[in-house]
Amino acid sequence: MSLRSTVSTVAIVAAAVLTPGTAVAAATITVAADGSGNYTTIQAAVAAATSGTVITVKAGTYKGQVLIPSGKAGITIQGATGTSGDIVITGSTPASTAGTAGSATVLNQAANTTIKGLTIQNTYGEGSQALALYAAGDRQVYRNVQLKGYQDTFLSWGGTGSSQVRQYVYKSYIEGAVDFIYGNGALVIDSTTIRSLDRGTPSNNGYITAAATHASNPYGILITRSTLLSSAASQSVALGRCWHAGGAADAIGQVLIRDSALGGHIRQAGAWQDMSGFSWKTCRFSEFANTGSGASTGTTDRPLMPASTAANYTSQKYLAGPDNWNPVQ
Repeated sequence: MSLRSTVSTVAIVAAAVLTPGTAVAAATITVAADGSGNYTTIQAAVAAATSGTVITVKAGTYKGQVLIPSGKAGITIQGATGTSGDIVITGSTPASTAGTAGSATVLNQAANTTIKGLTIQNTYGEGSQALALYAAGDRQVYRNVQLKGYQDTFLSWGGTGSSQVRQYVYKSYIEGAVDFIYGNGALVIDSTTIRSLDRGTPSNNGYITAAATHASNPYGILITRSTLLSSAASQSVALGRCWHAGGAADAIGQVLIRDSALGGHIRQAGAWQDMSGFSWKTCRFSEFANTGSGASTGTTDRPLMPASTAANYTSQKYLAGPDNWNPVQ
């Protein structure tokens, strides 16, 4: 995985296309690719939104990057049908040509946003980072979403140093092959299906997580009440590897996978992997109360968290922060 050094905002210029004669209410906007809503693009709707605005997106495919800048805090983007596959935001831009932020199909920098009932995908495939979602704002909620990519599908990133953003993903679907859930945020993935793509090799079909949690932050990535599955070869997928972003010695990644069902594609030996010269043992990786053929059998390289410790590593603890935020369902 290449160094993620490109984290600057990508400027988006989008024209607002209003349906003739249609007035836009302050708190509700409808997007429809066929012209039957207030706007034909999600980006135009975001540009018109203010805090509290609900943007409802009708069924269809919407191409190109959507930027939600930090000044658009408090908005909701929701699919109109309740079926996430009906509304697809799609891109195919690699970081090799556009940078990390530029590759993201959705770049969400705004706090207190909710996205639900739709699919976000980057179809670029193998060969480069190519993000579906770059989540860079605090107190973000994603419900009933599909996040699809190959390498680096989903980035939770609060910037360099100890600054940390919080995101909650609930009853969703995430797929990828290489480091496809990664970053330094406090990220809770709850009641979600996590699919590792089959790279077609008998021994190495990728890595699910790549945490770069700052050493001063106790909480990083939590996967809970979820299902990890794949059609890849038995014991060929790692739970994660230790990403010291930019070579930072204080990026001591933290990942806990608990109360989840793990398929047989998960490695028993080598479930946690070294990266860029850093041993996985420099990070904080553990499991608790998992089931399935891929669950830990208690080997030394599959650390189990004691029950007494796990009591302080719940979804609420990961997300509380100084303001006691609790979006947990």
